[in-house]
Amino acid sequence: VQLQASGGGLVQAGGSLRLSCEISGNLYSINVMAWYRQTPGQQRENVASITSGVIPNYARTVKDRFTISTNSAKNMVYLQMNNLKPDDSAVYYCNIGGFSQKEDVLSGRHQTYWGQGTQVTVSS
Repeated sequence: VQLQASGGGLVQAGGSLRLSCEISGNLYSINVMAWYRQTPGQQRENVASITSGVIPNYARTVKDRFTISTNSAKNMVYLQMNNLKPDDSAVYYCNIGGFSQKEDVLSGRHQTYWGQGTQVTVSS
């Protein structure tokens, strides 16, 4: 399974960006899709996630500005970021969690996968 993130860049404060993450490879099921971000010297922060493809959750700092979504094939994850602020500057990583095969569901062998990260820089 591979994740390829794209869409980062340089934008002025108040602007928008849309991050995309393409999922390739075979998984029996995906139960969580998420975006994280990280700045130098800081821990990776969960900013948005979808559980079971339906229920979105957002960090308090991005709620009402960011929207996470997926497509019907569940092979893309998007993060629409509006009204960007300089504090949103970070490397953004996509993340999925799921089960490789049916037997893993029964055994509880849950796996997570990460994309390579895409840089978002917001200028003031």
